[in-house]
Amino acid sequence: MQENGIGLAVVGCGTVGRIRAVLAREYPGVTWLGLCDIDPATLKELAADTRADFVTTDAAELLRRPEVSAVIVATDESRHVDPVMEAVRHGHPLFIEKPLATDPVESARVLAAIEDSGVDAVVGYTQRFRRRFLAVKQRLRDGQIGRVTSVVTRAFMNRMVPDATLRKVTDTTGLTPMVVSGTHSLDMSMWLLEGRTPVEVYARSTDVVLGPSGTKDGTFGIFTMDDGTLFSMNINWALPAIWPGSVYGLEIGIVGTTGVIDIEDTHRDVIVASERGQPAGYRSRGFEAPATRHVDFVGSYPPGDLSDGLLWGPMREETMSWFSRLTKGVATPHATAREGHANLLHTMAMDLSARRGTPVSLPISPEELRGGLREEAR
Repeated sequence: MQENGIGLAVVGCGTVGRIRAVLAREYPGVTWLGLCDIDPATLKELAADTRADFVTTDAAELLRRPEVSAVIVATDESRHVDPVMEAVRHGHPLFIEKPLATDPVESARVLAAIEDSGVDAVVGYTQRFRRRFLAVKQRLRDGQIGRVTSVVTRAFMNRMVPDATLRKVTDTTGLTPMVVSGTHSLDMSMWLLEGRTPVEVYARSTDVVLGPSGTKDGTFGIFTMDDGTLFSMNINWALPAIWPGSVYGLEIGIVGTTGVIDIEDTHRDVIVASERGQPAGYRSRGFEAPATRHVDFVGSYPPGDLSDGLLWGPMREETMSWFSRLTKGVATPHATAREGHANLLHTMAMDLSARRGTPVSLPISPEELRGGLREEAR
């Protein structure tokens, strides 16, 4: 525990890195703040807003500072490995935005380094911190619906997410709706299904709209768990940019032997309709919304909502509870590095099954999944 305060390094100061750095300045236990980003203008702006103690464009320079005692890695998905491995070498506790790596073999290497070092590393799955899911998790722990026999999960996402994600890279191999975004709803379902292990997945995909951009529109799959439980996971991120959901809408149905839990997280309980355009839910450096939305499902931006200049919602809860985890040893529902790695393998296994048109047995090795990516690239 870091009872004398946290010396926090934030590597990557885009949308999410900014949110977490600003929240760090609200937390009294963060006594020193260092920032790193490859874009000097972004770095300068956030440094001024957070009164940062140290700024640099060199992650290694930041992570070897003696003041650093914990690290947030919030770079683009494909650039997590180097700063994570550097932080592990210094023995720093880590908060890593998902995934550990975009390559399954690299993800396994990162996981091994984390576990061999003994550092406490968590992965950013923000929706675990929404009150409705925390409440459902406790109902399941309490056996309120008996033994779970089946789970159905459906996620809809605004097309701005793939539009913004794909324009940042030249190689779109592996950047699918499951790996980039479906991982959040898969993590939620696997977390609620705690204690069960997938043994097979069968999936199919379609790419009518986003195929020319190098990705899929949606993927539908069925997991079979080791106790016979069935888990159906569906996602489509090709909804039009004018769709009222600023980012996502999620539904989860959990059926047990003595009851059912039906979760509607589609955010249609508070709706704003206006002649004035609503703000784009998905914010990413260099991305401009391609269309104006005049109807908004309030609450469909995953980190939370702004009020009087402050962010309120699950990302606040997730970040602040991580600080408490570091300073007070509080038990928290953060995803572990091992869970984050498993999520990557399971989403990639869905994509592999869809490409081959056959079921995929689980567990599957990172090497076989990497080979599947090479099949896709060809």
